[in-house]
Amino acid sequence: MLIGSGGVTIADGTGARANVVIADIMANNGVTHVIDKVLLPGTRPACHSSKIAPSKNKRCANSNDFYRAEPNMNKTTEIFVSDRMQTGYRYQLEEPTGKNFAGDFNPCYTPQEMLEMGVFEGRYLNDCRNEFPPEWYRNAKISEKADPRLNFFGVKSRQPLGVWQEKGWIYGPDPRGWFQWYCRYYLGRRLPDTDQTQIRRWRGFARHAGQVRANCYPGDVFCRPRQRQALLQWSHDPLI
Repeated sequence: MLIGSGGVTIADGTGARANVVIADIMANNGVTHVIDKVLLPGTRPACHSSKIAPSKNKRCANSNDFYRAEPNMNKTTEIFVSDRMQTGYRYQLEEPTGKNFAGDFNPCYTPQEMLEMGVFEGRYLNDCRNEFPPEWYRNAKISEKADPRLNFFGVKSRQPLGVWQEKGWIYGPDPRGWFQWYCRYYLGRRLPDTDQTQIRRWRGFARHAGQVRANCYPGDVFCRPRQRQALLQWSHDPLI
């Protein structure tokens, strides 16, 4: 809680601030205050850190600066894939895990953070555990059946894979779509043509952040929850 010339403000775990509009209301179990926006528990995500505050030209800091260290998957230079949707595929890890991203690709969250926050109703990459680090799944919100309650914003967020295929949204050797591409890119795989396409799609998805800003008060996370959930699932900042 801070007291300044503009009155009393309170900050939450994400760094958002609210003004106290009515103070010191006596209740049976203590004293309450009325504030003018929704505040959230938890910690400030990497893309909100004051150390890496986004500039006018970047929505998040450069990935080379803020990704925390993870187990070095690159001790194994080749990954073999055998899961329900893909068998016999293999790829090389050409870059260190979570490093050396393209200059125009600055995602807000790592794949592990996204899985822990709650994405795709808990049903994504569940049969791919041999491909990705076990740490990604340790605290992940996953389920054998799709459950919207596991999503960070608690709303339905996924379409059948057939819809993606019908609309031509599946690119390259990643049959599950953009997030699978991101997971493999994060590990260190590089496929120039596919990467360029997926990064261009990621940049284009930022338009949804503009729509949230245009229609919601800052910090009101209950405004447009479906659009915010979609932003999270594309590793954009949904807490704008």
